[in-house]
Amino acid sequence: MSTATITSKGQLTLPKEVRDDLNLREGDRVSFEKVDGRYVLRPQNKSVMDLAGILHRPGEKSMSIEEMDEAMGEALREDNDRIRKYGSGRAGD
Repeated sequence: MSTATITSKGQLTLPKEVRDDLNLREGDRVSFEKVDGRYVLRPQNKSVMDLAGILHRPGEKSMSIEEMDEAMGEALREDNDRIRKYGSGRAGD
């Protein structure tokens, strides 16, 4: 079992084991849903717009179409795996 401590600002750091299991990275969003008197933490689905970061940035080498396809495919696989394991994060899942 993993534990965390809440700071005076109401913040907590998720243990690495939990972040790894949920495939969470810095900047990812999670939801807290009350289910049967307990709270469930769920990763929020990323939208296609979140993939915009794979596009060209000034001063950096552009990605090829194949590299973009691979990056998008990998992101979709990760999202699908997370949804299968934890649900979509929407009420009723």
